[in-house]
Amino acid sequence: MLKAGTAIVDVSPLTPMFLVGYPHVPRISTGIHDPLYASALALDNGTAAVIKVAVDILFFNPPTARDLRRRIAAATGVADACVFVSCTHTHSGPITIDMLNWKDDPVVPPCDPAYLARITAGVVAAATQAWASRAPAEIAWTSCTVDGVGCNRHSPDAPRDPECGLLAVRNPQTRQLTALSLVYGMHPTVLHEDSTLVSADFPGCCRRYLGARLGEEVAVLYDNGLSGNLSPRYHVRNQTFAEAERLGNRLGECIARAVTGLTDADFTDAAVLAGVLEPVAIERRTFPGVAEAETILKNARADYARLKAAGAPHGPVRTAECSVFGAEETLTLAKLQATGEVDAVMKNYNPIDLQVIRIGDRCLAGFPCETFVEYGLALKQRTALKTHPVTLVNGELHGYIVTEAAHAAGGYEAWNSFFAPAVGARLVATAERLVARLAGVAAP
Repeated sequence: MLKAGTAIVDVSPLTPMFLVGYPHVPRISTGIHDPLYASALALDNGTAAVIKVAVDILFFNPPTARDLRRRIAAATGVADACVFVSCTHTHSGPITIDMLNWKDDPVVPPCDPAYLARITAGVVAAATQAWASRAPAEIAWTSCTVDGVGCNRHSPDAPRDPECGLLAVRNPQTRQLTALSLVYGMHPTVLHEDSTLVSADFPGCCRRYLGARLGEEVAVLYDNGLSGNLSPRYHVRNQTFAEAERLGNRLGECIARAVTGLTDADFTDAAVLAGVLEPVAIERRTFPGVAEAETILKNARADYARLKAAGAPHGPVRTAECSVFGAEETLTLAKLQATGEVDAVMKNYNPIDLQVIRIGDRCLAGFPCETFVEYGLALKQRTALKTHPVTLVNGELHGYIVTEAAHAAGGYEAWNSFFAPAVGARLVATAERLVARLAGVAAP
């Protein structure tokens, strides 16, 4: 018989801290608008188990993510490959990593070891508390289509993924929901650099909406799908908390409609649980020389100034502004390539961990990076079991994994990428193979 347990631990900062996600702005928190959580779900079928934790933070680096996975495994006895930790990627939380790309930005401080210790302890606590609270449960999978929250941040007509995958967990006696684990790909960037309040952005608003609709006792885990080039940029009316609530509520409404449409026949108390993790070798891209990088930056600044002067709409102007940020970081990396610092950082990033877990008849594929949506769409078409790709599992990758076309075109993500585009196709192929392996796992 299936058992499930949940726990939610507040990992908000206790003192004013730098909020990470936007360059050049000394964003020191002045309060907490809504808490940051580590939300955990443990599932156990008697012969195998998985533990999921979704954390309201921008990201962890691979060594920290690997350590978290192993600490949870040691504390619970759940296999290392079956501990799945993701980050929602809020841009209104404290810094948890030192990025080489940010080295020339004088306002970005080093990661605070005390806060990193607080948040990692909270993640482990959430996982162990969820494991300890296991009780009989049933699960059901479903999906919904989401519109009006965001799209591709380069163009509304470019690829996006409107699917939101939903795992519902309920008490078999009362038939009341106890947990909802969702996967939806979109950058949580409604709030911008002018906001100095700690917040989970619109994913936090979505969770609150679902609590009001489905019951405050329901633990909601929010996994961000592959969203390296997705954002609310073309859908926001402004960058306010009211707007974050509007978009979060819209997403929550779509989810609640799908979940309340589940019937008793959709739920089961017999589910396959399994996980597999494989190291993947990756290579960094070659950065341009310093002179070429300076030219890229000059041209990006000129393009941004031209669009602003012409009174272009918010979407294209913000895209051009972000391209300036990416060009600045390319210049930083070009300089550090010459000093050897780029190669030194590679030691923490090669190989990386790609992870797939199976829950019932679906899989979650954890990509340790900010990956373009095209790779997630490709994976969904190729897997032996229906699969939901999740971003920022097992760490970040110092920027983005872009497509070959985006790499050739340039722009924010391409200029702010540390690794070659070929890595994306390799991750998809590895995930496809791992899903195929888990498709052969027999039911208990």
